[in-house]
Amino acid sequence: MGHAKQRTGDYPIETVEADEIERLRRQSEAWAADARWLLERIGIRPGWRCLDLGCGPEGLTRDLSARVGPEGEVVGLEYSPDFVKLARAAAAANVSIVEGDAYATGLPAGSFDFVHFRFLASTAGRPELLVAEAKRVLRPGGILAAQEADARSLMCHPPHPAWDRLRAALEVCFPEGFGDDPLAYRLYRLMRGAGFEELGFRPALLGTTASHPWQGYFIDTALSLREVYLRRGLFAPDEFDATLADCRAHLAHPDTLVTSVTLTQTWGRTPAGARRRRRTGSPCRATNAGPPAGRPGGPT
Repeated sequence: MGHAKQRTGDYPIETVEADEIERLRRQSEAWAADARWLLERIGIRPGWRCLDLGCGPEGLTRDLSARVGPEGEVVGLEYSPDFVKLARAAAAANVSIVEGDAYATGLPAGSFDFVHFRFLASTAGRPELLVAEAKRVLRPGGILAAQEADARSLMCHPPHPAWDRLRAALEVCFPEGFGDDPLAYRLYRLMRGAGFEELGFRPALLGTTASHPWQGYFIDTALSLREVYLRRGLFAPDEFDATLADCRAHLAHPDTLVTSVTLTQTWGRTPAGARRRRRTGSPCRATNAGPPAGRPGGPT
């Protein structure tokens, strides 16, 4: 698949430098237990054909590869050619990485048992198109799972003006993560309206202290967005650097705590006949399940 000439949606972070790759690695690591919980809850099986939309340098392709086995197949779709190269270099034998637009994949209709995306609709927007494309490529009875972010819970304690300044800029760039009705929760209604059945929903939140490796994730994100902030006039260069330094110092103080975005996991099944249901079971009954075993409140 060739590179799309124009990408649907508006994902503002374009850099693929080492710092951004490390930021994405830390993000995946922080939410790994929740991703495993989701895949267990859905019941990914050997032989399934799975699609990870917006997989970046890895996404869930590694976990999915292990679950579908050699008789199954995983396709990771990513817009950035640099991320495509990184993902291909690490891909297992049953994983294919393709370059394309998650909103208009060009993949055959009805060709996947499972489709997943994480932090895609809430950052790039146009969720209706994304859900419609996921539904199009799913087989009857196939399952869509989306992990998105409610950024309203992204807070530091005690408060600090530098944090507030950077958080306000983040809201400008990712409006779907904020507001009175963030996409993270609207997605459930959107999927139900699109005809998905047996929907499930589960939120998760992380808390960190100054000594935790993920305490600096907010700083890492701001650094990845630096040029975007400057280009949009949200900061002058010296102002950004000073604000970032003040925020970094505050987060390093042993009294400072951080609560993450709230990860919301929403999943559902496309309508299917009795034959399909007997083959795959019914892993998607609606639930409000608790945290993964052994992780009562996330890393601290």
